[in-house]
Amino acid sequence: MNPLLQRLQPYPFERLKQLFATVTPSANHAPISLGIGEPRHATPQLVLDALASSTAALSSYPATAGIPALRQSCANWVQRRYGLTLNPDNQILPINGSREALFAFAQTVLDGSKVGATVVCPNPFYQIYEGAALLAGAQAFYAPSDPALNFNVDWGKVPEAVWKNTQLLFVCSPGNPTGSVMPLEDWKTLFELSDRYGFVIASDECYSEIYFREEPPLGGLEASYKLGRTDYKNLVAFTSLSKRSNVPGMRSGFVAGDVDLLKQFLLYRTYHGSAMSGMVQAASIAAWNDEAHVVANRDMYRQKFAAVTPLLAQVLDVKLPDAAFYLWAAVPGGDDQAFARDLLAQYNVTVLPGSFLARESQGFNPGAGRIRMALVAETQECMQAAQRIVEFIQRP
Repeated sequence: MNPLLQRLQPYPFERLKQLFATVTPSANHAPISLGIGEPRHATPQLVLDALASSTAALSSYPATAGIPALRQSCANWVQRRYGLTLNPDNQILPINGSREALFAFAQTVLDGSKVGATVVCPNPFYQIYEGAALLAGAQAFYAPSDPALNFNVDWGKVPEAVWKNTQLLFVCSPGNPTGSVMPLEDWKTLFELSDRYGFVIASDECYSEIYFREEPPLGGLEASYKLGRTDYKNLVAFTSLSKRSNVPGMRSGFVAGDVDLLKQFLLYRTYHGSAMSGMVQAASIAAWNDEAHVVANRDMYRQKFAAVTPLLAQVLDVKLPDAAFYLWAAVPGGDDQAFARDLLAQYNVTVLPGSFLARESQGFNPGAGRIRMALVAETQECMQAAQRIVEFIQRP
């Protein structure tokens, strides 16, 4: 067996299962889960129609690079969303969801044979970043989010010795679990560091279309362009239809950016067998070409967060995030695991302890004392969960 598998840590939901192993959920309350960030709004009819009308595509092997019409629809979306013109032939590559692509991309760019090979990732973080680093033979450095910086990372505090060995940096903006959006000045810092030390930046932007401010979140390619880096050197952005269009089961997205990196990534994916089904490609074109369902989806989240956040703010240290569909809240008493366990036992509501989404590094775990609540269900169910949480905290 691959000995690097032994370096992997249990996934957060496996740890949650273990935490709840001895808990009997309240029988007086119907179960409500705010634990898993899986979109639960309805899939757009236009996507379902496209799937149903493209079954003939099952009779052919799909190309890893996807059909030209799909790449063009992705390029058109980038133009509408960010005002950028990308070449669909060499700056865009379809992927089977951002999760598998983030992992595969690390295997493409990392050289684990080099002593000290390092991947920098935010902390807390999406655990795929860590697993991708470890299985490529690298080590992970965890850069903590700072509540004083709207939960963004102070990149200036990453030691120079770490940057010297860094081959890949994962960023997530809007962030999971904090919902923070990285400002242009932070991008400028990262690009300067990338130029100095030669590392690649993988920008995870799967939550980019769920936001609560008037101005859409800044994207990595957009930041690069604004700063005069029109070749997107050492930068690849990852986006997905899962959250934008409520199709997590379709496993569809695309990557865009540095031509040279995408050429090598395509080579890797050709051998990895990562071609997207022709049916999914047809449905993806329909989704990328339409914005009306995205606006409606975003409005549902805005209404939901506007109703739930003030209620929870009465008893928790929590505020409306910049984007994404999570609330990142500090809990009374500071024990996130005990809070989650007791909430399930007394009110049958599931939340995810923040410490499960982070690593203890540099003397502390930046997720400890917080919980992540995924407001993915309908508003009424999320409101009911919030009311139970208020009662749970306020009861004698």
